[in-house]
Amino acid sequence: MATTAAASPSSSSSLLLSRRHGQSSSASRAARFRAPRCVLGVEQLRVLDEGKRVGGGEPMAAAWTPKSPAQQARLTALPLEARDSRLKIFSGTANRPLALEIASYLGVDLGKILIKRFADGEIYVQLQESVRGCDVFLVQPTCSPVNENLMELFIMIDACRRASARSITVVIPYFGYARADRKAQGREAITAKLAANLLTEAGSDRVIVCDIHSAQALGYFDIPVDHIYGQPVILDYLASKTISKDLVVVSPDVGGVVRARAFAKKLSDAPLAIVDKRRQGHNLSEVMHLIGDVKGKVAIMVDDMIDTAGTITSGAALLKQEGAEAVYACCTHAVLSPPAIERLSGGIFEEVIVTNSILLPEDKCFPQLTVLSMANLVAETIWHVHRDGSVSSIFQ
Repeated sequence: MATTAAASPSSSSSLLLSRRHGQSSSASRAARFRAPRCVLGVEQLRVLDEGKRVGGGEPMAAAWTPKSPAQQARLTALPLEARDSRLKIFSGTANRPLALEIASYLGVDLGKILIKRFADGEIYVQLQESVRGCDVFLVQPTCSPVNENLMELFIMIDACRRASARSITVVIPYFGYARADRKAQGREAITAKLAANLLTEAGSDRVIVCDIHSAQALGYFDIPVDHIYGQPVILDYLASKTISKDLVVVSPDVGGVVRARAFAKKLSDAPLAIVDKRRQGHNLSEVMHLIGDVKGKVAIMVDDMIDTAGTITSGAALLKQEGAEAVYACCTHAVLSPPAIERLSGGIFEEVIVTNSILLPEDKCFPQLTVLSMANLVAETIWHVHRDGSVSSIFQ
């Protein structure tokens, strides 16, 4: 499979997207891929070969690789005397492929750990190598099943603490329970604060989270938190495309305006549009009207997560009614609870671009889906934390 040179940093400001030729046919939409379009490996190559034609259209773009960070493994690039054996990375069961990619980028082996369930469902964890005096990083998104994965993380933290680890950093690519971050009504629980307290009490010293639902939840932690963004990975991928139409970035709700504005700024100050909606209940929303102009333009809807896809698909339908030429969906976390797959694969989106912060099983993959790996970005963050470097410098 051929690869192309990585996009230059300046190309992110001159984007975007040409419509996929032949991709809108009913036959293409009916077919279901058994794997995402992007291989979740260190190379991060597109599945389609260079020059391969889809539906008789023009040749597809060559295989895509991220422009940063560097592809060589961090520790293997160092002389033997400069390597630090105190860096240990362990994975829970929620997203082991992502943890393997992170360890591969850093040039270390994934830590040996035994995780099993007793007959009644209790979780048992045993570290199978010494971590005494080591900086331990535990990779575990708290996605579905949320309670299982969260409890598993607590037990992993406790095992590391009792094994005399020097420091314990929990790496949570997707932080569950973050949506209940305030009291919008009386007698509501604030689960974001509760989860933060539990992680601290379990024994973690630091937390790394990616695109948390609201920035205010970072203040709920009483330990240091490094907040990273999946945006550079998506922007880097979009930079590998070309544009044939005007571009507009769309926020699917008023709460995501700050996120969408930052995204639009990096796309050569693209114009911004906002979908105004009124939420009727949890996982239910009603689109009211559109603020901004999308007629004849390629619309990119930006959000932090897609759960049931009700908000983003109803917003996309409104954009089509208002004359949008094509609609792309971009988000970091693909939660994809039913009936999200049916909504996203219905033909309203040209492409749905997500990251692998959450491991997607085969039955959640569909033709329009593109999965980008954020392993290098997380690995760079781990490296900077381990070496007492600046995490914010990664995004500058």
